[in-house]
Parts: sequence; structure tokens; C-alpha cells
Amino acid sequence: MAIPKSIKIINDSLPDNPGVYFYYNDQGEILYVGKATSLKKRVGSYFTKAHDDRIAKLVSEIARIDYIETPSVIEALVLEANQIKKHQPPYNIMIRDDKSFLYLVITNEDFPKPVFMRGLELERLGVKPFSEKLSKKAEQKFLRVFGPYTSGRSLRTALELVRKIIPWSTCDHPSVSGRTKACFNYHIKRCPGVCTGEISKTEYRKIIRNLILFFEGKKDQIKKKLVKEMKKASDELRFEDAQELKRQIFSLDHIQDVSLVTKEDLLPHLDRVESSYINAMGRVEGYDISNISGTSSVGSMVVFEEGKPAKNEYRKFKIKTVKGANDVASLEEMIRRRLARAEKQPNAWPLPDIMMIDGGKGQVNRVVSILDELGLDIPVIGIAKGFDRKQDRLVYDKSNLELKRVAENEKELFQRVRDEAHRFAIKYHKVVRSKRSGVKKPR
Repeated sequence: MAIPKSIKIINDSLPDNPGVYFYYNDQGEILYVGKATSLKKRVGSYFTKAHDDRIAKLVSEIARIDYIETPSVIEALVLEANQIKKHQPPYNIMIRDDKSFLYLVITNEDFPKPVFMRGLELERLGVKPFSEKLSKKAEQKFLRVFGPYTSGRSLRTALELVRKIIPWSTCDHPSVSGRTKACFNYHIKRCPGVCTGEISKTEYRKIIRNLILFFEGKKDQIKKKLVKEMKKASDELRFEDAQELKRQIFSLDHIQDVSLVTKEDLLPHLDRVESSYINAMGRVEGYDISNISGTSSVGSMVVFEEGKPAKNEYRKFKIKTVKGANDVASLEEMIRRRLARAEKQPNAWPLPDIMMIDGGKGQVNRVVSILDELGLDIPVIGIAKGFDRKQDRLVYDKSNLELKRVAENEKELFQRVRDEAHRFAIKYHKVVRSKRSGVKKPR
């Protein structure tokens, strides 16, 4: 059916353009805010398709429809998140309650980075849903928090599209990373040179300020700044800089966001939750191997839940089939035994949300191959030891964006899990070694 004539529509019609729509009841109270690739098609879909009870109830209460057109889909995405935060509509309540929705966070450090965080992770830092004000703890870590976003996929795509215009960086400065080679994104002009030390903190902060302005929905302010900088560069005969600024201005006016148009834009998404979500506050298991010159090899499994040790879930393994100092093979034996017990005793040995390995690429690849063989989809993160905790390197599948988000945001948690697995392994190794030598364990 068509939209009932009893429903008042602003301007009496819906344009076939991107934008954000607002549903109101007969009391003038806002019910729901959504984004659309085509306002006409999206809003019309609510009245022409069969829906579940939740959406049917929403439709029955609609008395008025307003909308704001945007020049692009990406700007509709930004506006939707900001309007949901501003109005807190009741039919968007699931975003407030569901901790799995994504937020875009700008870190507060010498060279700030945009990172993704889930609602649960932010709540642990005192950030309340819809609140513009950050806690003192959060202010030390973040410059800004944007969201919640109803589509994690669209947010990730949008951020990468913006990067072509505002070239932010996820690199560490050489003074921290010790690297001297430029990253891949530097060569395609999506990193301004943080990795090589070519850009100062002050200049980089200007870039981040533009990124913040974009996600505040203030594209025109960015354009005015770029035009001013372009004229200055031209006056100073810096023609190459002026040309690059001109390119950025053109790109800002002609954002090619076709990749943001997906099937999810064709239907209401009140009840959608991404299935790829990895819960770092769930069951995280850490594994380590301990031996001296290949003797008395043992393995440890520690468990963290809600970010804290669950010591009654710890398990010890005496390595039985591996001779000599072969940590990778010893790890394989332990993991296979652990997973076999999960199959036989699923209640006593529940599968983890994340496996954390004390080791590098060799150990991680071996565990991943075991999981693939058994048809298990469990994310694996390894920690390759550095000179100190700052130099510790996380090893994981970087093509998995959700795993990358968790790894970047929860490094300290994984370090604590690693340290605890190492402590527990050494403790058990000393017990086994003392028994082999006939030395009684001191009381």
C-alpha cells in the first residue's frame, strides 16, 4: 500500500535523494530517525512490505514524516548518528541497550587515531550512550566520541572514503615504533607521514580537526578552511600544495559513496546486529608453554571473563607427546586436548570468545590451522614479546576488521592475559620439575 493520506509529509512529497527521515506521532513526539540512500524508496518500504511486530507497531503510530536531504549517502550516515544522539527516539532504543553497536572514537594522543569501539567498551570508561560529556577517564583517552552507528559496515566504509580526502593515520611515530620505512597508505596518499616523522604534531592535529568536523556534519567549515589554505599556498607560489588542496576540495564536493549503497539500505534495520561482533569482555583464554631446555614441558590455560581472571577456570597440561624444546608442537598438543575436552564436556569446557597465544606468527598460524581443520570459528591473537610492554606486537589476521578493532582497543587486556598465562605456566613447571628431581615443594 502507499503512504496513507492521513500522514502529513513535509513539502508533501519525498525526494529520490539521500537523507535522514524523522517519524513523529500525533502528539508531535519523535518516534524514529533513520538514514536513506533514497528517501522516497526507504520511507515507502515501510508501507509496502510486510514487517515484524516491532516495525508494524512503529508504522501504526506515524502521523508525520519530516526529512533532511543530504548531498551524499555518507553525509546521511553522519547526520543520522548525530540526530539519534540528539533526540533519543524511543524506537531507536535498541541502540541504547545493545552494547554491540559501533562508535567512532578519536584518540587523545600526540598523533590521534580514529578507532572503532563498542558500547560496552565505552561504558567501562564511563561514557554513557547519547551523552556529549565524557568522564574524566574518557577525556584522557579520547578527543571525541561519535555514534552510535546503526550499520558498522557502512561506518567502516565511510571512514575509508573520508580518508581519501582527509588522510589520517593509524601509524605510530618513529620515536615510538622505531620504524623508518613509510607505510603502504603513505604511498597512496592516505597517511600524511606519521610513520616517517614527516609531519609535526601541530600539522597533524589540523588534519584530525578536519576529520572531527566532518563527523560533526560540518563539511562546509572544512571546505572554507581548505579554500583559505589553497589561496595562501597559491600566493606563496607553493603551486603543488595548492593543487593538492584543490583536489581535496573537489573530492569533498563529489564524494563517490556508491560503495555505501547496500541491501541493508533497502529495508528498515531496527533489529539488525552484526554477527561478526567479537566480545573481548566474554571468555578470553590465554595459553603458554614452559620448559627448560625441553625438559618438564607444561602448558597453561588461563581464563578472563569481564576483563578479570576467572581462576576456577584455569587448567594445566603436562606435555606428553613432544620431545625437546618445541613450543609450537607443544602448543598444538595442548590446544588439541583442550578442544577435544570441549567436544566431550561442553559445559565444563565452553569454547572461548577469543584465544590469546603467548607467541608470534608460527604459534598463531598453527592454532588457526587446527581451528580450520576442526571447523571452528574462534578469533586468535598472539603476542610477540618486545623489549618492554610498549614493544609487544600483536599478531592476528589484519584483514579481519572486527578482530583488528578488538586487538587495537584491548591490547592491555591481552597483555594481562599473557602475563597471567606465563605466571601460571612457570608455577606449574616448577612443581613438575621438583617432582622429577625428588625435591619437595616448599610450604
